[in-house]
Amino acid sequence: MYAERVELYKKLEEKLDSKLLVYITSDRPGFEASIAQDVIDKFINQLDKIGVTEKISLYLYTRGGDTAAAWNIINLLRQYCDTLQVVIPHKAHSAGTLISIGANSIIMTKQATLGPIDPSVNTPLNPPIPNAPPQNNYPVSVEAVKGYLAFAKEELAIKDDMALSNIMMKLSEYVHPLVLGQVYRARAQIKMLAEKLLTNQVTDSAKIKDIIAFLCSDSGSHDYTINRREAKNSLGLNIEKPNDEMYNIIKEIYDNISDELGFGVPFDPLSVSQSNGGAYNVKRALIESVYGGSNYFVTEGVVKQIAVPGNPGQVPQQAIQTTKIFEGWKYESNNNNTTDDATDNEC
Repeated sequence: MYAERVELYKKLEEKLDSKLLVYITSDRPGFEASIAQDVIDKFINQLDKIGVTEKISLYLYTRGGDTAAAWNIINLLRQYCDTLQVVIPHKAHSAGTLISIGANSIIMTKQATLGPIDPSVNTPLNPPIPNAPPQNNYPVSVEAVKGYLAFAKEELAIKDDMALSNIMMKLSEYVHPLVLGQVYRARAQIKMLAEKLLTNQVTDSAKIKDIIAFLCSDSGSHDYTINRREAKNSLGLNIEKPNDEMYNIIKEIYDNISDELGFGVPFDPLSVSQSNGGAYNVKRALIESVYGGSNYFVTEGVVKQIAVPGNPGQVPQQAIQTTKIFEGWKYESNNNNTTDDATDNEC
């Protein structure tokens, strides 16, 4: 379906008077992907094909990911253009919002949303999830830790130093002290990065601090969504509204990608096992352009129905067995020649 999108990319480039680069991370249940460091080389390859140019428009759909990777992406893009624009067809949350505020302008459709940029810390020292496989830990939200301490001080009005010390000790019983230290560092880092990035579209230093305060904590929840009107009128970001013709192209691109990546479609192992010999191929991330082809992150495997023996005299029960065969980056060129681009990589 990349071949179909190329013509749409060309149309959108003409409307934007820009070179278009598309970056998508899927939020399909069970096959989510996120912004991660392994995309940097893919961006470099795409941008080298595009070349240094006056303006680049990044078409972005993501629920977020690694803050450092987002910072790398925005700085890399700026090495190749004088003006950077982000086009948001639907969701650009968390680290996706961080990328967006680093652009000179943001095109948002009527359904497009940004979100808070307060990070979560996830390390091997994080609290383990009960009854989950090893290394499955609870992410520790920076603002959740801050909220816990603020609740004690402000809502419960605890002022005594000893009592506050006991509250902190209690917290450290559940969250490792080194994780709490990383939480503090992550909060300071995200504010510093946001301040640097916002100068590309907001010049008032007081306004920048207000925007950072809202995106980092004042929004109240990491799940809070910011629509086009709030982003422009309340936050003061440089938001542009696409005209009807441009919107139709943006939407058609999104619908095509959504169909290919299966947005909103739960993975049904039983159905898969009954067709195509049980083989499945699920794309989870895309980095595409007219000039550089399509880099895509894919999970491939086989689903089989197997009989599970029961007690003597009982009819065997049917179960589903899923075997992953490949997970990593592949590449499709403009002439539809497809080759492996990387070995097993986590996205």
